Amino acid sequence: MERRRELLVVLLAVVSGATDAVGFISLGGSFTSVMTGNMVLLGLSAGQRNGDLAAHAAAAILAFVIGVAVGTRIAGSPREGDPVWPRAVTRALTVEYALFVAFAVGWEITGGRPTADVTQVALLALNAIALGIQSATILRFGIPGLSTTYMTGTLTTAVARLATGRRPSDVARQAEILGGLIFGAAIGAVIATHAIRFSPLLQLPLLSVVLVGARRISR
Repeated sequence: MERRRELLVVLLAVVSGATDAVGFISLGGSFTSVMTGNMVLLGLSAGQRNGDLAAHAAAAILAFVIGVAVGTRIAGSPREGDPVWPRAVTRALTVEYALFVAFAVGWEITGGRPTADVTQVALLALNAIALGIQSATILRFGIPGLSTTYMTGTLTTAVARLATGRRPSDVARQAEILGGLIFGAAIGAVIATHAIRFSPLLQLPLLSVVLVGARRISR
């Protein structure tokens, strides 16, 4: 069961990477889950007096914060005696799915090419809320270093373990998650560049697989 959970978490990392790639390429050059990057962009926009970039970065940060708060309220905190996959995690990810559906509808309305700043910010915010929920939800597992969005911490944990003499197999989980994020970003970039109309079709199927797998584990 724990191995199944790890694989589902890797799929969530793929979702994060794909969503970030689409957001960066098509929604104003900001991220939907990399808040460190957005904070840098916010400072950069101030230095360059770039109001559009500031609006996108600030909206993504605020939306992500809202998502984290919502995800925490739904998924809750780790508890003694928690099963491998608490049902509250599935409920939170279902809300994330609903937000991705809303994004897909908005994306379709724009024909896959949102050019107005207001539209871009709205769609960016939907995805940032969704990934904020996902980020907070993963904390319910109570596993140190486990994340699908905060990858600097994941990379730091893996390198620190290797530097202290741990075997490569001891960081396999972190490596899989990092690989999932990079793979998702690559696929998202390809779709956003060559088949932009179909960008939402990567998020929804992958998250559907996670939700189905989660319900099987919960049983």
